[in-house]
Amino acid sequence: MGRGDETAEIRRGNSRVAWYALIVAFFFVLVSRGVIDTWMVFLLPIEQEFGVNRQLTAGVFSVYMLATGLSAPLSGLLLRRFGYRLNYCLGLGLIAAANFIASRAQGMMELYLCIGILSSIGISAIGVVPASALIGHWFKHRMSVAMGAVYAGLGTGSLLLVPLAQWLIELQGWRTTYILMASSVACMAVIALVLPWRILGGDSTEPKITARNGETRAVDGITLRQAIRSPEFIGLFISFGCTGLGMYIVVVQAVPFLIDGGVSPLKAATAYGLCGMLSVGGVIITGWLSDRFGLRPVALASFACTFSGILCLLGLSFGISELLLACYVACFGIAQGARGPIVATMSNRLFPGSAAAAIYGVIYASSNIGAGGGAWLSGLLHDLTGSYRPALMLGAVIICGAAMPFMMVRSFRAPQPVQPVRE
Repeated sequence: MGRGDETAEIRRGNSRVAWYALIVAFFFVLVSRGVIDTWMVFLLPIEQEFGVNRQLTAGVFSVYMLATGLSAPLSGLLLRRFGYRLNYCLGLGLIAAANFIASRAQGMMELYLCIGILSSIGISAIGVVPASALIGHWFKHRMSVAMGAVYAGLGTGSLLLVPLAQWLIELQGWRTTYILMASSVACMAVIALVLPWRILGGDSTEPKITARNGETRAVDGITLRQAIRSPEFIGLFISFGCTGLGMYIVVVQAVPFLIDGGVSPLKAATAYGLCGMLSVGGVIITGWLSDRFGLRPVALASFACTFSGILCLLGLSFGISELLLACYVACFGIAQGARGPIVATMSNRLFPGSAAAAIYGVIYASSNIGAGGGAWLSGLLHDLTGSYRPALMLGAVIICGAAMPFMMVRSFRAPQPVQPVRE
């Protein structure tokens, strides 16, 4: 075999491994989102058994959002120190343990601890933070497309696992369903243990440079401490945090707002579901468009779509219109989740190296913390004013603020690795 044939064979082999890595990342992102979203169908049977109100059960999800945000940087640090195998196995083990404990719960405090906190740590360990590191290693040139495909696992997980959990609850009860979920996730942990992570993760997740003598060696890249002081990091942190804040001010109020405005409960729920379905295609399309036209213009277009969707909802507060409702679903749904692959891709391009996962983990945390704050602020504004309009208007303003870093940070136009500052 000649040198050219050997090189071509290596490239084909690397291409196959890259696709396997993409499938693995997609699958675990699907599981991470689907598992926690099943809480929505556990609410009613748990309320009925424990005799608690909706505010108390909904609080479990708020604690989960906050805990996931805080544990995301931990996942990045764990991945850097111990590698993919331990990171994924530990995460799946924690999720399985949390679901098993939930099946034996005798009160809400146990559910807050196991679902709200323990499960959130495990979900962070198998979610988009390690997935972004895995994809960032293999897809240097088509990274935005690959990130879009991985982020589509979020919506796909919700679409597949939530109805399945509802069916199991109706068939065998919520406690048995949690046991089945725990058993399934434990089996996934065994599979993760035997996966060829040394191949999937590459020989090294660090970039290479060629020395004058022709040898290649790894470089560490920028550190987390150096990154957090750069304008690029600050811009992504603010943008992603404001995105989570603005989106969840609107999302948690959308269905009750539509019902109170005169839309039938079925139609309101259908509109919400359609937004979720469109988001799956939206993140894939966003990745393709970003690869074709650049990250910055597509990000700004996605913010414009979200802003337009919120304005449509605000218009519905003055009277029901089928056209406005359809425009809200189309604009808000297609852009829902679109910033995820954009920010992940930009973070990988700006901050390559051994600290890439830890840096993105901190950026990702801002989105979850913002989402938890948005859900709480939305309810507070409604209770104080008795109207949905203040929350919708504030959400629109915050989304505009989320777009500002993409307009003001010059390096976002053509992201290049940020050079470490000598201390």
